[in-house]
Amino acid sequence: MSRKQLVVIGNGMAGIKCVEEILNINAEQFQITVIGSEKHPNYNRILLSKVLQGDSSIKDIVINDWSWYTERGIKLYTGETATRIHHGASKSVETASGLRIPYDVLIIATGSSAFIPPIIGVNKPGVISFRNIDDCQTMMDYAGKYRKAAVIGGGLLGLEAARGLLNLGMEAEVIHNAPYLMNRQLDRASAEMLQKELEGQGMRFWLGKDTDKIIGRDRAKGVRFTTGYTVEADLVVLSVGIRPNTELAKRSGIDTNRAILVDDYMRTDIENIYAVGECAEHRGIAYGLVAPLYEQGKVLARTICGETTPPYEGSIPYAQLKVSGVQVFSVGDIQEDKADTAIQQFDGIRNTYKKVTMQYGRVCGAILYGDTDEATTLLNLVKQKAPVASLKASSGQAQDGSSPIDAEAENMAPRETVCACNAVTKSAIMCAVLDDGCQTADQVRDKTKASSSCGGCRPMLGAVVRFALRSGKEGAATAEPAICSCTSVGHQALKAAIQSNPSMNAHSLKLTLNWGKMDGCRICNSAIHYYMELSIPQQHGDHESSASAALAGRSNRLTVTAASSAAVSEGEGYNSAWLSETLRSMWPSASMPKPVKAAVSSGVKTPIGVLVHDIGLTGSPSGWELYAGGHMELPVKQGQLLGIAESDIEALELSVACLQLYRERAYYGEPLWKWLERDGMVEVREMLLDLDIRRELFDRANRPNLQLEATERRGEANAAVSH
Repeated sequence: MSRKQLVVIGNGMAGIKCVEEILNINAEQFQITVIGSEKHPNYNRILLSKVLQGDSSIKDIVINDWSWYTERGIKLYTGETATRIHHGASKSVETASGLRIPYDVLIIATGSSAFIPPIIGVNKPGVISFRNIDDCQTMMDYAGKYRKAAVIGGGLLGLEAARGLLNLGMEAEVIHNAPYLMNRQLDRASAEMLQKELEGQGMRFWLGKDTDKIIGRDRAKGVRFTTGYTVEADLVVLSVGIRPNTELAKRSGIDTNRAILVDDYMRTDIENIYAVGECAEHRGIAYGLVAPLYEQGKVLARTICGETTPPYEGSIPYAQLKVSGVQVFSVGDIQEDKADTAIQQFDGIRNTYKKVTMQYGRVCGAILYGDTDEATTLLNLVKQKAPVASLKASSGQAQDGSSPIDAEAENMAPRETVCACNAVTKSAIMCAVLDDGCQTADQVRDKTKASSSCGGCRPMLGAVVRFALRSGKEGAATAEPAICSCTSVGHQALKAAIQSNPSMNAHSLKLTLNWGKMDGCRICNSAIHYYMELSIPQQHGDHESSASAALAGRSNRLTVTAASSAAVSEGEGYNSAWLSETLRSMWPSASMPKPVKAAVSSGVKTPIGVLVHDIGLTGSPSGWELYAGGHMELPVKQGQLLGIAESDIEALELSVACLQLYRERAYYGEPLWKWLERDGMVEVREMLLDLDIRRELFDRANRPNLQLEATERRGEANAAVSH
């Protein structure tokens, strides 16, 4: 029996998600053809800001590569634009290059384009939008030639674009016509906190300003407000909203309003033609966020495959900002004219803010700034229209006294959703850990796709994984895993035994702990001597001949790669040569749990991949940015921002303190990224940004003579920068 011809117009996230669901239901039902206007395979558009920053490539954000289509027999046309849909007796899709592709079932997933406001001069060279890979490349090209950029629009995408431009070394001016940033998702209090943070990173804001004209004779040279004031800019980025791509549907006689009109099963008014994603309008709403699009895709896939499915009844959209060092979450109705305040909390010390709103005694919205660990819980409460009393029930501590997010993970019902984008429940994550043997959040992500889209659920995913490992099946997984097959002792128990009696030698230690195999192996012997080295620091110069250093693994060292330009002489004030050499000299022979690779770059003009090193320091307009947890080999990981240092000395202290904390808290053989995942980035960041804790760690890492040498070098560096 021949397969039906399914044609999908659009190679974006919504259309291909629907294809994935169809293949999961019945891979043999359709012969699938995909028409994509871009020249790339399916990629995660949400992560474009990371590509803009220059440390991630299109390969890093690809969801399904070329081989995925080939292996599934999908015919893919890239760089091809559909121009007309023929329905009725001759069902086919016509393309700009002259192709005519027949279909039995058609899905329109053409997405949306940037809204271009009616501003004089908007078509000049140097004025672009920020929607795809080509836009990213254009912005990076401009950053190599010019210094000044203006972003029109202070919403989610505008702020991400501005942060990317800063990372590229440009000055970023953000122009917004509302009185405060992200006015659709935030209230004034949280918006002002966000503005202050971003100003500290180097952005400048013009709020309550309407743009009248893009000035410049042959190309953009600036922006003029309706008040007559002008702001200079060599690049103008438009980010004032999106417009569904409906031209194809209109031209083909399919009903449209703001977008393509669909019913609860994503059907258009033409038989066997469906629409999904940003180009579809359901019950008067066209969604522009990934979670609703994926929900639509699942309903559509079941409908097309002839499966019984509940109708799509709409979604609760939410927003999560992805800007360096800033955590912002918003969901539901949060404005005062639409809802009452149920909870409002501000912590000036931690710089966090929480607001939960209600209507008729039920939770209807929430804002989190600075700490978004509760995002998943609050999103579920808003979706459920839970009573306000649920807010109190959802807080507290877990039975073992662990953190609030661990308590939320423990108290969460099995059917509650953890990853809204991919509809992954707590029970699915528990099964991945208990039945499939996943041990980390990354392994669960690869298995279930939880946190693989926007990444906003990552803290809750980690908490559920920890709960699964802690509770296990009938409590069987509560014991700490053994170091190796020679013993039943785990890393924490070994470290505690050494710290309680640091004078014990290795043989005595094994006797005390009832070591199963007294001779041990390379793994456990190296671990023992590594923890001994930490407990009894050797005198300077003694490491070279000590058995401890040899057994702990002489390859477990810090290597520092530096890239510098004439940054200091250009006035940027970043002495990457001094910083890398001093960092290297402070760890000449001390062992790490695992070999550590560090990268130091004076700025974007000297890129060396700081985001794929264990730790990376790079100069930016706001100072030195310290990233940690990157990994350039499989599994490739991107480092996360730990903090920003205003001077070379502060950058040295921050990075040394991070490495010392890693030495003290990680398990032997545990890479830095895995330690960060286990301990939690938020906790590590809070410790390092506490000045007293940071200096204690720095002092413990410093031996006296090197401390004196570092102090002398600081003085030399300051003198060099000041000149």
